[in-house]
Order: sequence, then structure tokens, then C-alpha cells
Amino acid sequence: MRDALEDQLQQHGISADDFSDLMIRLLDRGVLCRDESKREAELYDRFLQVQPLVEDYLWVLRIRLLHESRFNMVRIFPPGAEVPGLSDSDDSFNSGLRERLNQQEVSLVLVLRAEYDKALRDGQVDELGQVMLSLEALSLSHRHLLGRPLPENAGERQILLRRMRQLRLIRSPGDGTLEDGEGWLIIRPGIISLVTDTALSQLAGGVVLDDENPIDEHPDLAEGAN
Repeated sequence: MRDALEDQLQQHGISADDFSDLMIRLLDRGVLCRDESKREAELYDRFLQVQPLVEDYLWVLRIRLLHESRFNMVRIFPPGAEVPGLSDSDDSFNSGLRERLNQQEVSLVLVLRAEYDKALRDGQVDELGQVMLSLEALSLSHRHLLGRPLPENAGERQILLRRMRQLRLIRSPGDGTLEDGEGWLIIRPGIISLVTDTALSQLAGGVVLDDENPIDEHPDLAEGAN
């Protein structure tokens, strides 16, 4: 199998080390966005060169791959995860790749998806499928939908936003940062692949994540790989 893979890589002009580098990054982060950085642009372009080989490699591990070519984004999901845009999988076991978001992170992901859908309905999505949102509007939406504000502590709030950025769900506009409480953020279109319509409808119906409705009772938030 290794020899066959190396032969295929050679035909594509990719070394085994470069392929290993790509797979380690993808399995570690769970997502590649071409516009995130020069490094991710390089890895995404490498993925395009050997996409069938990447898919075959992940298929053996039963890891699911979603390639959103319109947005130059690749995201992987563990076996059994429900993934918007992909047919259901028969796998039902838990996986060590399964990433458990905490309650605050799940709540914010849901709010970001709700805001994205609102902008989509209002035609406020740019040509890259992105949505601009002020941090003030995000805070108001969080309070309105979930009955509680974002963390008041600036450090906790920045950790939470940084986590959303690591998941490639948001980014800062231009050269700006997410440090300013009166600033702006950009919601990436990849939010659609991480939150199912069922989870969104539960939020609209008033289902709130709290001690009586813990994270484990909301399986419709697709779980990505680390």
C-alpha cells in the first residue's frame, strides 16, 4: 500500500514528506481555508493536486471530507458525524477524533449560524459567501437568542472568539483584530457545514443550551476533527 501511494504521489509531483505534511495538518486542525494564511494557501493548493489520494487515505480511516470549492475550504469530520452537504453515514461509534466543544462554544457557533442565515435572507452576503457582523450585534443576538450575553470578561471573550477563528468560522476584516469590543468580524460560509438545519430550528424554537439541555443532547451540531 505504501509503495502504491508513493507511486501515485510521484505521478502527481508530490513527495511523501509533502503529502505527510498535508495530512498531519488536516488531521490536526480539521480544516483548511485558502484565504487564512500563506501557509494554508500552500497546503490547500497541494490538496487540489492530490485530492483523490487524500480522499482514499481518509476513506480507510472512515473520516469524512467536505470540500467546498466555491469557498476554497476543506473540512473533515469523524465517523458517524452528521454533515450538512454529505449523505448520512452508517457509522455510529464514537471516535477519538471527535471534538467536544464546551457549552459557550456551542452556543456561539449556533448564534453565528443564525446571524449568517439572517444575512443570507437579507442578501447581505458578499461574493465570497462571507457576512460582516459587528461585535456589538453579535452580543445583542447572543442575548436575544440564548437569554444571556457573551462573557463579560474581555479575556474570556477573546478566548472564545479565538476558538471560533481556529475552527475557521470567523476571521477579522483586513488587518484588524478581534480585540476591540466595538470592532467587526467576518463569518465564513463554512459555518453552514458545521451546523445542521435541525440545530438551527431548535434554536429558533427556543431550545437553549443550559444545565437542563446539555451539549450531549444537541447532536445536530456537526463535530469536526481536531
